[in-house]
Amino acid sequence: MSPPPPPAGGWQTRTMSSEVTVANNPDQHRYEAVLDGTVVGFAEYELGANRIVFTHTEVDEAHEGEGIASDLARFALDDVAADGQRRVVALCPYIKAWIARHPEYERLLGSTTTG
Repeated sequence: MSPPPPPAGGWQTRTMSSEVTVANNPDQHRYEAVLDGTVVGFAEYELGANRIVFTHTEVDEAHEGEGIASDLARFALDDVAADGQRRVVALCPYIKAWIARHPEYERLLGSTTTG
């Protein structure tokens, strides 16, 4: 079963655990993981007309190993899938590896050409 589409406009949020919320921050061109009001991780992207290029994912050292990067990847890719307007280009090594471990997301992949 596919996840429900995120609400339209602005910040898209979904609680991934009792404490961490993942949201799209379009003004900063990144998805952010927030814990107790503090950004503890992010997945940066660049938008094109028909693609979203994930360039970098980072989690605060103090929160490594807690599944935050995985939460970011899953939320971001589910958000792209729900929107249905863009293909994913995974330049970020973490996003690329995450998709390889979750082949059901390979359908979102596009080419590395601009557009």
